Amino acid sequence: MKVAIIGGTGVCEVAHLKDTSVLDVETRYGSVRLMKGTYMGHDVLFLPRHGEAQAVPAHKVNYRANIMSLKQLSVDCILATSAVGSLNKDMKPGDMAVLDQFIDFTKGRSYTFFDGQDGRAVYTDVTEPYCADLRKRILSSGRSLDISMHPKACYVCTEGPRFETPAEIRMFQYIGGDLVGMTNVPEVTLAREAGICYAAVATVTNWAAGISSTHLTHEEVLQVVAANVENAWKVIFRVIESLEPDRACDCCGEPNPVEV
Repeated sequence: MKVAIIGGTGVCEVAHLKDTSVLDVETRYGSVRLMKGTYMGHDVLFLPRHGEAQAVPAHKVNYRANIMSLKQLSVDCILATSAVGSLNKDMKPGDMAVLDQFIDFTKGRSYTFFDGQDGRAVYTDVTEPYCADLRKRILSSGRSLDISMHPKACYVCTEGPRFETPAEIRMFQYIGGDLVGMTNVPEVTLAREAGICYAAVATVTNWAAGISSTHLTHEEVLQVVAANVENAWKVIFRVIESLEPDRACDCCGEPNPVEV
């Protein structure tokens, strides 16, 4: 199996890989720099979503180039990490959750590979946006490591780079959001269009605006990520250990996957 790990805020390097090297990939959407290595017989690629220096804000991430680079490298599965704020009082800072749904409030991003230039219109089903098989493996890995995770969470994606207002947070709560972040869309939907299995482990870094008793800072987010990143790595690498060469799921069988 060839697996990609997409590291979110505060996750700019990866441990546990052997025989590592840097790989630059050219795509029709731009160039992408990744780290490649091996782990337990699997080829593993690591892609820092915000760049090696963590300097690319969420609304400027080249999501299409990132996912296309993984498609060109014949990646089978993507395991992503995300730092999130919580709208749900049962999901407190320091908790981990496995995303199962999203609500998109982004505004100005390139959302699809299928822009009609090839003369066809393609409509992608996202009834189950995150790979069910990978989600089960993440939860099973967490249990085997005695790491508690919320099994479901609805992620509200905002444009950023500003944090949300308390009024927006109240609206997101009302429509069923659990967590809020700035990066999971269109990453998850592009992976589906590419026919690559995708799942995300979210780390709750703070209470959202209006729930938190203090003003939000990026430093606060980074501190909580740093304190919890080792558990995220343990879960992700346990999932990689569990992957069989002949695993299959509905994500891999998506109709009309984008062509390289």
